[in-house]
Amino acid sequence: MKTTAIIGGSGLTQIQAIKIIEQKYYQTPYGSPSSACSIGEFCGQQIIFLARHGDPHTIAPHKINYRANLWALKQAGAEQIIAVAAVGGITPEMYPARIAIPRQIIDYSYGREHTYFAEEKEAVKHIDFTFPYDENLRQQLINSAKLLQLNIQTNGVYGCTQGPRLETSAEIARMERDGCDLVGMTGMPEAVLARELEIPYACCAVIANWAAGKSAGEITMPEIIKNLGQGMADTEQLLQHFFLHTS
Repeated sequence: MKTTAIIGGSGLTQIQAIKIIEQKYYQTPYGSPSSACSIGEFCGQQIIFLARHGDPHTIAPHKINYRANLWALKQAGAEQIIAVAAVGGITPEMYPARIAIPRQIIDYSYGREHTYFAEEKEAVKHIDFTFPYDENLRQQLINSAKLLQLNIQTNGVYGCTQGPRLETSAEIARMERDGCDLVGMTGMPEAVLARELEIPYACCAVIANWAAGKSAGEITMPEIIKNLGQGMADTEQLLQHFFLHTS
C-alpha cells in the first residue's frame, strides 16, 4: 500500500490505535502546520496523521495554514491522503451520524491562501480540477464500507463555507439550489493543494448535524457531539478495514 496520511478534523484529533514511532514537527516554506505529523503504524501499514485544527483543537477553519499542512505531509512521505471532516447534512440522505464520501465540491470560502502558485514568477500554472477527489481512493473507501456493511453515502457535493460560524437557513437554501448535499468549512483549499502537489486525496465526511433550516430548532453542541461520537467510531472502523485489506 502507498504511504497514507490521515488528516483528522473535528472529533478526530487522535487515532488511539496508531503505534506512533515518531512525532515530527515540520517547518515549511509556508510557515508552521497545525500540528506535528505522527508517523507510525496502523493495522500493519505505515501511516502519517495530522490534526487539522491542532492538538488540542484550537485553530478555526479560516485560520488553518492549509499550505503548510499539505506541504508537511508531503515532506513526511505521504503518497495519498484521506481527509476526515465533520460536516452538516443538507439533502435527506445526508442524515446525522452517517458517513459520506463526496464526489464533488463547491467553494464558498474566501481570503484563504489557496495555491502554491501564488508567488509564481514564471508562466501561470493551471491544474485540472474537474474531479476534485481521487476516484481510485474514493472507491477503495467505498468498497471497505460495503464489506463492513456500513450504511454510507457514496456520492454527493460538499459545499465549503468560511466559518467559524454556522450558516443561515437562507445560505443553506442557496447551497441546496446550487447542488450541495453537505456543508463543511475545511474542504477547500485542502483538496486543491493536494492536487497541486500531485497527491491523491479523498474525503471521509462525518455528518454531525442537519444544516440550518433542515430540522426544527437550533443546532446544539450536545447534538453535534453525540452524532460525531457515532460517526467517528464508524470512521475508525472503516479506516481499519481500509488499511488491513487495501493493497
